[in-house]
Amino acid sequence: MARTATISRKTGETDITVTINLDGTGKTSIDTGIGFFDHMLDAFGRHGLFDLDVKVKGDLNVDGHHTVEDTGIVLGQAIAKAVGDKKGIKRYGSMILPMDEACAMCAVDLCGRPYFVMDASFTAPMVGEFDTQLVNEFFYSVSYGAMINLHLRLFSGENDHHKIEAMFKAFAKAMDQATMFDERITDVLSTKGTL
Repeated sequence: MARTATISRKTGETDITVTINLDGTGKTSIDTGIGFFDHMLDAFGRHGLFDLDVKVKGDLNVDGHHTVEDTGIVLGQAIAKAVGDKKGIKRYGSMILPMDEACAMCAVDLCGRPYFVMDASFTAPMVGEFDTQLVNEFFYSVSYGAMINLHLRLFSGENDHHKIEAMFKAFAKAMDQATMFDERITDVLSTKGTL
């Protein structure tokens, strides 16, 4: 059975639909109205080998905050639904990923208990039309929408584009690992018997 989910959310600020297939090939179709954010979500799908369709209409006349934050919420909810009961999956994933001078670490636990830690800073206020403050908002929203423990840390980097892209790609690879099946795991990987 394919692990897919579609989640839609409409508010006075955004209208969002996200479809994800955790067992995909990295095929993406992204349109958020923010070019750099599209690029990052495309990188997440391609490097995680998730088929990902994201369509967003947001109040970009205000700024990108609601668009990015709400997309994180909906993507997180889609991930949670697609993962399902978590039987047989590895649960944990981590990646240290280099991109030119930047190097990012991501660690995830699909534990059903949201928690988010990020240790990263950026020198420019914007990358294209994307506000660098929204990196934190996006990943925080994903972690709570998906009910996962998510840690992100930048070890090095000069160029903010490289730093942010390394973080999205590290997240993709960590999530790919955490959602993989392991034939040795016959139930959920927890002493509690549930996640």
